[in-house]
Amino acid sequence: MSLLVIGISHRSAPLHVVEQASIPRERVAGLLRAVQAAEPVTEALLLSTCNRVEIYAEVNRFHAAVTEIARLLAEQVGIELAELADHLYVHYDEPAVSHLFNVAAGLDSMVVGETQVLGQLRAAYGLAQAEGTIGRRLHAVIQRALRTGRRVQAETGIALAGASLVSVALDEVEGLLSPLSQARTLVVGAGAMGALAGASLRRRGVTAITVTSRTREHAAKLAASLEADSADLDTLAAQVAAADLVVSCTGAAGTVLETPIVAAALAERAERRLVIVDLALPRDVALGVGQLDRVDLLDLARLQALAHLEPDDRDLFESRAIVAAEVAGLLAEQRADEVAPLISALRGRAQDVVDSELRRVAGRLPTLDPTQL
Repeated sequence: MSLLVIGISHRSAPLHVVEQASIPRERVAGLLRAVQAAEPVTEALLLSTCNRVEIYAEVNRFHAAVTEIARLLAEQVGIELAELADHLYVHYDEPAVSHLFNVAAGLDSMVVGETQVLGQLRAAYGLAQAEGTIGRRLHAVIQRALRTGRRVQAETGIALAGASLVSVALDEVEGLLSPLSQARTLVVGAGAMGALAGASLRRRGVTAITVTSRTREHAAKLAASLEADSADLDTLAAQVAAADLVVSCTGAAGTVLETPIVAAALAERAERRLVIVDLALPRDVALGVGQLDRVDLLDLARLQALAHLEPDDRDLFESRAIVAAEVAGLLAEQRADEVAPLISALRGRAQDVVDSELRRVAGRLPTLDPTQL
């Protein structure tokens, strides 16, 4: 086992640093290819979510790989390596496997037990396959991690404690907009997070939903699945002016909801308040928006403070036991694979010795029947 993990998350850095270190969706594949092309790296996978950036790599030299991957990450996100290094964590070999399995199980998430990370890991695996950066070793590890996450969800009640950051956000929104079911809602972004937000809103009885996105087709497709409306991003100001709730989760490199746009929308709304949920990293909503009168902004920093919801101790114990068992199982299988060629060679050598000795005996005792040898 030569698995290396280098990452930054809400557990190792303040959220504003994690935001600086986030990788825009359009640059993920490029960084993944650069890591895999590094001399000490043989396979690579990049997991980038709203609260973590992690690079998983099979490596042939530990120190050289750590140095090169950290350099590539710092270069990509535009942070000085010395500054970024203060917030990076490194796991290698068995601790790396254990960390990955805990991530897949939702045990390392901002909301412990949340299930969205399993889909994000599956998507990261799919991208690595498409880019040709994953091989036999990482394939086995990731498949086992996905299995671990599924087992934890199916065999424990931990997922009931932490469905996702979306559920935490909407729980808070329900205290600000009552009844939530009557809120006119704008979802900005039609990716996986936008789909989760839309589905969560529908489950809570919200019917007046409009979806907007940089890609018109994506917005229309998500809107159709939610039985909602879609709108061009060019009409964002008008859509914000009409909404009671805005949920933004585009994954774009820059802010989408600028302060002047929201200020202009407020001017058209009489005295109605506006609730904005920013689930994106880097942030979709400019910091100044939260300072505007009649705006309640729930961003990841605020949600982090709300998300310390601990699941039942029994569920945690059972989840950790599953993770430990799966880690042990994978490591045992890999050790067996590593010694299998040696065992095969020893068996072959032993058979050669036996055959040679039989030939020697047969030469000395030519009158023996072959069945007697």
